[in-house]
Parts: sequence; C-alpha cells; structure tokens
Amino acid sequence: MISAGDFIADVVRADNAAGTYSQRVQTRFPPEPNGYLHIGHAKAITADFGIAKQFGGICNLRFDDTNPDTEEVEYVESIIDDIAWLGFTPAQVLYASDYFEALYQWAESLIERGLAYVDDQDQEAISAQRGGYGKPGVESPYRNRTVEENLDLFRRMRAGQFADGAKTLRAKIDMQSDNMQMRDPVMYRIRRGHHHRTGDAWVIYPMYDWAHGQSDALEGVTHSMCTLEFVSNRTLYDWYLSHLDLPYEKPQQLEFARLELTYTVTSKRKLKQLVDDGVVDGWDDPRMPTLQGVRRRGYPAAAIRNFCTHIGINKTNSRHAIEELESFVRAELNRVAQRRMAVVRPLKLVIDNWPTEDGRTIAEARQAGEDAPAVTQWFEIPNNPENPEDGTRLVPFSGQLWIEAEDFAEVPPPKFFRLSPGKEVRLRGAFLVTATEAVKDGDGKVVEVRATYDPASKGGNAPDGRKVKSTMHWVSADHGCDAEVRLYERMFTNDAPGSTTGDPLDDLNPASMEVLAAKVEPALAPVEGGVAPGQVVQFERIGYFAADPRTPMLFHRTVGLKDDWASLQKRS
Repeated sequence: MISAGDFIADVVRADNAAGTYSQRVQTRFPPEPNGYLHIGHAKAITADFGIAKQFGGICNLRFDDTNPDTEEVEYVESIIDDIAWLGFTPAQVLYASDYFEALYQWAESLIERGLAYVDDQDQEAISAQRGGYGKPGVESPYRNRTVEENLDLFRRMRAGQFADGAKTLRAKIDMQSDNMQMRDPVMYRIRRGHHHRTGDAWVIYPMYDWAHGQSDALEGVTHSMCTLEFVSNRTLYDWYLSHLDLPYEKPQQLEFARLELTYTVTSKRKLKQLVDDGVVDGWDDPRMPTLQGVRRRGYPAAAIRNFCTHIGINKTNSRHAIEELESFVRAELNRVAQRRMAVVRPLKLVIDNWPTEDGRTIAEARQAGEDAPAVTQWFEIPNNPENPEDGTRLVPFSGQLWIEAEDFAEVPPPKFFRLSPGKEVRLRGAFLVTATEAVKDGDGKVVEVRATYDPASKGGNAPDGRKVKSTMHWVSADHGCDAEVRLYERMFTNDAPGSTTGDPLDDLNPASMEVLAAKVEPALAPVEGGVAPGQVVQFERIGYFAADPRTPMLFHRTVGLKDDWASLQKRS
C-alpha cells in the first residue's frame, strides 16, 4: 500500500472529505504498447494500483494505442503479463482505441464551436510557428477557416481523401500563451498504419493529449496520475475537458516524480537499440531494466513493490541508487530462497586419507596406479536457516571435491584464513580438512590441492574443541553436475549514463557479463528434481542465482550477498 504520507493520498483524502467525486476513487495505468515495461514503470503501477486499493477504489489498465506504426500485440501481451507478475489485477483492460469514435465526435463538437481547425501545413512549419519561450508564436494562415470548411476537411481526412501528413486538426487556443502546450496543439494527424486492433478502419489518429484526458473522462477516472514531465500538459488536459460534455465529474491530473536508478537507462528508444544492435540477447536479457529482464534475473515481485512503496510518491525528480533496490531484493531472497552449494571457479581438492570402497585410501589407490571408487557419505544440511519449515536435504560427500579456486592460496596473503598448505578449514557441514600439497601443471598453475581430513570432525566440529577460522563450501566431484553460471556487473560504467557525452550508450560496460562453467550439487539437477524455472536459490557464500526459465542448468546471478547499500549508507 502507498504510504499515507504521500501527497497524492492527501489529495484523495481532501477530495473524499469534500465529496468531490462522491468519495469514489478510480485510477488507471495507461502504457503505450510500443515496447516492454521497465523498472521505472513499476513505480507508476504501484502508485496507480496502490492509491486505488488504499481508498477502496479501482484501477484499470488502459493501453494508449494511438500510434499504429510502433505498437504491437506482443507488447500488449507482455504488459498484461508484467502487471500480473507484479501482483496487480486491473478492474478492466481497456484501450484508447475503444474510444476512437467518441473522440472523433468530440473533435467535431470543438470544430462546431470554433475551437478547432484543419491546418494544411506540415509538422516542420507548425513547429516553427509555435515560437519558443520568450518568442511569440505565429498564427497559422488556415486558423480562421469557417466551421463548415473545417468540418468538411476533417470528415474528408477521416475518409482517407488526403495523403499522410497533408493535414492536421489543431485546437484553437492561444498562440501567445506562455505555456507552449497551449499554442494550438495538434489533435489529429493522418497516418495509414495498420492498427493492431482496429485494422485499417482509421487513417486519422488522435494525439496523446487529445486521447488521454478524454479517455479518462469516458471511463470515470477521478485521479489521473502521471510523471512530472507532463506538468505543462495539465493546463491543456483541463482545457479540453472544460469544453466537453462529460459523462462523469471532470478528472484531475496529478504529477509525481518518476523512478530513475543509477547505472540504468530506461529510454525505450535506447533499450530497443541495445536489442536491435545485439548488445543484449533480447528484451528479457537479465542485464536489461525491463520487468521481463529483472524477472529473468530473479528479482522478486515483492521486492520491487516494497522498494516502490518505500521511496514513496513525491514531487521532486531524483536518481535512486541501484544498490538501494538491490537491498530490497536481497532482503526478500534471504527470507525465501533455499540454499545450495555451487562452485563457480572449480579447483579439485583430493582428500588423500579418504577411504575407497575396497578399504584403501585414495592415496594408496593412486600409488598403485588405480582409480578406486571412493566411499560416499551423505550429510543433512538445512535448506534455509532463515526458515526451518523449508526442511533439510542430503548432500553427497566423497574424497574428491570441487572448491573455489580463490579459496586456496599456496602462499597466503595476510589475514587469509582459507585453505593453504598446513592450514585447516571447515568444509560446510562435513569435516575439517588440512591442505598438504599443491599440484601444478606445466605452466605452474595450481590444478589440484591434496589434503587430509579429520574423521573425528564429522559435521564440521573437532572433538577436542579446536577452532578454525574459515568455513568453505564444496561440491562432490563424484556427484556434482555441470552448470553454466552468468555473473553480471553494471551495464553502464557511469552512474548517470550519458551525462558526459549525451549518449548513454557511450557508457556501456563491455564487461557486464561473465560466463562460467560451474559445478553444482546434484539437488540442482533436473534428474534430482532440481529447481523450478525462474526459481531463485542462494549459492552459499556467493550470492543469489535464478534458474533460467527456458534453459536447464543455466543460472543468472541476481545479486551478491554483500549489502552494498548498507556500506554506502555508512560512508555517507
């Protein structure tokens, strides 16, 4: 629910107290289906649906489908899916195209009252005549056509008798207004694109400002919420509504700050360029800020909702640290994600004194030049220490293991408490082991570590009470499975992409993804039941990883375990 301190909630309370809408609250989320929703839309969705819920009202999903050249059914379907994934259910799914006839009739009514006219100039001429701030506008030479001529031309526009761009319908307001939006804005343009719902029935399409407020009015919207860039459009929104015979009380437009994140770009045009240029592998690439992308990466819907509620609705644009969003993701996943062991940069650890099935040790079998099967032990390990109800699982342990390469140092640096020659460590839930030797290849690279284990330390505790300073995760080499793991860094190197050069894509990070061949415990493999597509688990000591929804044994790092937001707060 949206915080009670948000200014829009205060407006709604005041309206309810005054009986402005008979205590009725109705909002809408009005995306244009010309691309995929991104993380910035999540705030608008949360606000629109949250305000309606808070005051016992309803929220519709209404597609602003007024541009046939850029809109596709694919985008419509993805938006509906994204909203459902976020946890919201529209009262109705509507389309601006539902109102094309009503909008047209209203446009004729403005013409009949001398408040709209057909202009024969092209867009370039119209833009030049609008002037600028401190620069007066110039009236169109077609501004004073008669009502009869304008009605005839407008009807012929609808009938398809003119070429695309040959004429427009403009509102007749004030070419000297300080508000540029009021300088005879275009209401309709001729465009022969095939519409995804109305087909070729229309060749004229309403502009956003003409379709938006009137769609609100036709639906009975009370509070029409949008982002701050539409502040100057509010006067035009009100002007249109004040000159029409409305079926409900006049809705009011309320503007709030949009959600911007550091190291993130939400321009649909730029995101489409990333897809078209092959920089990413689609709109749902886990590096993308689209809801499809963050969903594939493993962001929980609850974390996004909680973050949007936390930052609230305000009137000042600001850029939030992406680490703050990640802290909400991490907190939610820590609560719900089961734990598993995976090694993303594998190094073989051989326990020389581990028994083989024929009664020898691994070292003795090796000395004889034989590869005797090692004994397998099973350890019961909690699935999630944060939630005992998640139970436990059995994890196989053998004399040959995979450990992280970074967990061994032949010559350890200061304060290195992990494995090194002569150093004892705890293997998570299993035994204490001590490294004895590093085996190298011809280039001097360590390819195997030899060690011994203490049989009396089963479960990871020594009977004599001696302490070790490090606990390491591991995967049995005899039972582990191969997996592909993708690690992600910031997609952009600048916290405000494009702020230096003007083009955000100049700040692309060429090292935003690293692909690794990992070893994972068998509980992650499909043959063992595995994880559900899209499920997020915690790879112990590494981070949270989402199972790819389409490709088995592919895991995307959602976030690491370190709370970078907490660190930033301490430094600030």
